[in-house]
Amino acid sequence: MEKFDVVIIGSGPGGYVAAIRAGQLGLKTAIIEKDKELGGTCLNVGCIPSKALLTSSDHFVFAKKEADKHGIVIENAHVDLNKMQQRKDKVVKTLTGGVRALMKTNKVTTFEGLGTITAPGKVSVKSSDGKTQEIETKNIIIATGSAAIELPFAKFDSKTIVSSTEALTFTEPPPKFLVIGAGAIGLELGSVWARLGSQVTILEFLPRIAVGFDLELSNLLQRSLTAQGITFHLETKVSAIKIDNGRVTATATKGNEELKFQADKVLVSVGRRPFSEGLGAEKVGVEFDDKKRIKVDEHFKTKVDGIYAIGDVIAGPMLAHKAEDEGIACVERIAGKDGHINYDAIAGIIYTNPELAGVGLTEDQAKDKGIDYRVGRFPFRANARAIANDELDGIVKFVADAKTDRILGAHILQHAASELIAEAVSVIEFGGSSEDLARTCHSHPTLSEAVKEAAMNVEKRALHILNR
Repeated sequence: MEKFDVVIIGSGPGGYVAAIRAGQLGLKTAIIEKDKELGGTCLNVGCIPSKALLTSSDHFVFAKKEADKHGIVIENAHVDLNKMQQRKDKVVKTLTGGVRALMKTNKVTTFEGLGTITAPGKVSVKSSDGKTQEIETKNIIIATGSAAIELPFAKFDSKTIVSSTEALTFTEPPPKFLVIGAGAIGLELGSVWARLGSQVTILEFLPRIAVGFDLELSNLLQRSLTAQGITFHLETKVSAIKIDNGRVTATATKGNEELKFQADKVLVSVGRRPFSEGLGAEKVGVEFDDKKRIKVDEHFKTKVDGIYAIGDVIAGPMLAHKAEDEGIACVERIAGKDGHINYDAIAGIIYTNPELAGVGLTEDQAKDKGIDYRVGRFPFRANARAIANDELDGIVKFVADAKTDRILGAHILQHAASELIAEAVSVIEFGGSSEDLARTCHSHPTLSEAVKEAAMNVEKRALHILNR
């Protein structure tokens, strides 16, 4: 029986990053993956392929609708969807191949198969050909990620009622595309197919889109996406879906009104559930909460000695970068180091155009906590680089403690929000204030100047707008 210091079940961002760090620390490490390719949902059927399609579809919109403003004449711009999908697949293949190379570089042993915990310190691996082998380890890290949630009346059939996985592989834009759920996945994939020609309708049970993000910016994002042709129905509860000759009829209620929606494809994007069952963890004494998430302490340790869990299978936002940092911290703890995470400094991002990014407290959250706070805003339509780029939508918004000036939250709506938010994350990580950021020299002309101006405007002293 082969013996290891650490065995990681699952090769998504949390798992493979944990394996790399364990290898760097000199631990004899193995990683187990049930699928053929490493990288988990994120690299194979999630974050990466969706961003590839978002980028390609955004380029098409520019060519078709925006290029002329720049003096660029593109006649008869059209989409070769097959080629676009091939490019997406190439991006995925490049990154999954890179992960496999990193496993070899860091001397991580890779097992292909379904990993099952048979006892503390023992893991069985069942390969696709039915063969089983058992490996022994001092420590087990569960990093098996999550799966899309089905609706009881709308089970995935991979053809008409689909999850995000199938919505990334359409061979043609569905004429009518219905999306249930206005979170990150629904908004992003809705944007892709709206750009490529689908008539997109998004239904949301709650009275707003992008729950968890700042309400002011979420409302601005909805306005922008509506202008791009996406139709929203909020406070709308879907109660039934019927398929007849490949066409969908969805029944929903809004208040006392019953609504019917016709579509060619339906994307159900109402959240994800932890992929935590069937691993044998419950049989060896690992505890779960009411949402089937694995219970861990502040060091990712379960109730069972030597068994840890990270990423989507434990509490907290289901984000790849959160899982990565947990993987690093968990392995460092196993190695006797002081690994830790500041959960107040983990950003969330929706990669529409404009992108929506946020970190820390929203204004409503600060209000609900009874915190005395101040807000600083700055619109990109007053930023020189945004004007030159013709990307005027959006604002930067800071929430700062009124007494200490410490930044409690930062929120950005802009084409490059996913990149701009990193500066605010760094300041929050170091416990910085709006004054710290406002006094930092930012290059001109850049979009980042809007971040500085919003920080300045916490004290109503932004330079390029009338302060209010």
